[in-house]
Amino acid sequence: MKRSLFFFLAAAVITVAGCARMGSPDGGWYDEKPPVVLSTSPADGSVNIKQKKITIAFDEYVVIDNASENVVISPPQIEQADIKTKGKSIVVALNDTLRENTTYTIDFSNAVKDNNEGNVMGNFTYSFSTGEAIDTMQVGGYVLDAETLEPVEGILVGLYAAADTIVEDSDIVKQFHSEPMLRVAKTDQTGHFSVKGVKPGEYRIYALNDVDGNFFLTPNSGEQTAFLDETIIPSVIDDTRQDTTMLDSLRIKSIDIVAYKHFLPDNILLRAFTEEQTGRYFVKSDRSDAEKFTLFFSYGDSLLPDVRGLNFDLENNFILENSEKNDTVTYWLRDTILVNTDSLEIEMTYRMTDTLGCLVSETDTLMLLPKISYEKRLKQKKDDFEDWQKQENKKKKRGQPYDSIMPPPELKLQSSVKNTLDPDQNIIYSFDTPIETVDTAKIHLYIKRDTLWFNARRLLRDKPEINIRTYELLAEWQPGCEYSVELDSAAFIDIYGNATKAEKTGLKVKSLDEYGTLQMNFPALAGKNVIAQLLDQSGKIVKECTADNGTAKFWYLAEKDYFFRVIIDDNANGKWDSGLFDSLLQPEQIFYYPKPVACRAKWDIVETWNPFDKQLNEQKPSQLRKNTSRGKTTQSNKNRQRAEKLGIDLPEELQ
Repeated sequence: MKRSLFFFLAAAVITVAGCARMGSPDGGWYDEKPPVVLSTSPADGSVNIKQKKITIAFDEYVVIDNASENVVISPPQIEQADIKTKGKSIVVALNDTLRENTTYTIDFSNAVKDNNEGNVMGNFTYSFSTGEAIDTMQVGGYVLDAETLEPVEGILVGLYAAADTIVEDSDIVKQFHSEPMLRVAKTDQTGHFSVKGVKPGEYRIYALNDVDGNFFLTPNSGEQTAFLDETIIPSVIDDTRQDTTMLDSLRIKSIDIVAYKHFLPDNILLRAFTEEQTGRYFVKSDRSDAEKFTLFFSYGDSLLPDVRGLNFDLENNFILENSEKNDTVTYWLRDTILVNTDSLEIEMTYRMTDTLGCLVSETDTLMLLPKISYEKRLKQKKDDFEDWQKQENKKKKRGQPYDSIMPPPELKLQSSVKNTLDPDQNIIYSFDTPIETVDTAKIHLYIKRDTLWFNARRLLRDKPEINIRTYELLAEWQPGCEYSVELDSAAFIDIYGNATKAEKTGLKVKSLDEYGTLQMNFPALAGKNVIAQLLDQSGKIVKECTADNGTAKFWYLAEKDYFFRVIIDDNANGKWDSGLFDSLLQPEQIFYYPKPVACRAKWDIVETWNPFDKQLNEQKPSQLRKNTSRGKTTQSNKNRQRAEKLGIDLPEELQ
């Protein structure tokens, strides 16, 4: 009896110890090994295959992370394949008809991992052929957002054969608008892609955010896309590379020279863009504020809409405020009778895009209702008056100065400057409502010299490029000097008679000793129209200028780190422009200086840079990248950490 009990307890201890080795730091090593393929049916690399069901067996239970998104089958499957796990196997059922003499690849990328520890089996691809041979060529590279140079993750990259029948630009455009791509892959977190199973030949390559799942660019769909101007020819060479094995996080165990097949090209760069949608249609109207109504369109037009009041006279009773592109048009109502009218009916005639892409005239009738009715607004005014009256009565009872007439609402003024100013800066004033009159005689600027104040020259101008409710106060700001900006009451009066109050603002222009300067030379771009931009840590534009023959100069830079980029302004319109696939027009190029520029007070920094020294995917500084993942599978290294804690070497079989 005692002997039986002894064996029972011993068995229990062994069982507990064995279980601990699966993940307990007190009982054994962690499982850090990814799943291993034991067999495939049909065998990986098989030829003359007719069956559409593939089974892949592993040495442990596995799961697939979002198969529909992360597993890519090539040629692309119009009818999505069924991909499921079954115990220690993955079963793929192809629903499309198999093509003759075609290599099929199923790229699992990093989607397969074990069920217990989540160890990822990285870059696993299965292939077979319906013909006599397997196509083994590959092409690779990166897809970047053309405007930000951020890697584009999860976008399709595909190939078309450069057939002899495709000779005109219109043929290329038509093909990508109507035919599914031949071979496809998806980008990882770094924007990297590798299209596998490619036949020898000549190809055109594209990237596509395939929203509708048809594997070609749907016209006017807003799908992000990219294309290469030239064709590519896949090739392969015998090459060697260094494989480094680490003993731990700091020590190298060995560096081995390994022979491998190097598939080319492997450095294709595709700059993805979304075409500006030029189809014009009416989106909506809005009258959230009773004083105005706004019309929204999907795209601008050189002709503003013709608006006619049906139950009121709109002519000469409004002020027009339109956006830069004329896609948003606001009508400020001058007449308070109209402001107080809850229901305004208008007839609007405008141009919209028809099915042929032409602008045609369209007329709509709209009823415009305020968010808050006149009755409720009137009640709110009454409540406000009663509250004001109570306060004034309290002052009267206390013998304090009081008012018997409620003052009109104050016109609020917002200023872009508070206490300090850069020498190349000006003061921006903005208002919530349009301004009727500006009395510049009531706007004063004084400069302090020694202990005395003197009048300083100033100029006030409106800034319609921002909006009609914005003004700029300009002056020759002297570094290191103090200024006083003084506004008399009623310097600004809006269209409803509301006026600004008297206001006095003191400010100081910083001394030149607080600034540095930067000159960036990029002779490789001399002769091109170049917009140069300085960015802060968040990527926001701090300063911008037009380069002069490959040189950009920036003055009055505060002491901090900046980032620098340039835009090749091909059409010289002063801004970055996206691409247009139907015209095979690439987006304008952007280059990033690959490191921060440290500006220091009283320093004049001169840098020389060749934007072509680094590939685009390596240019953007890490501090500006939104996607910082490198897209590689990494082990948790729990075993290595445990070995270091125990003061022992990690067993070789676990390295």
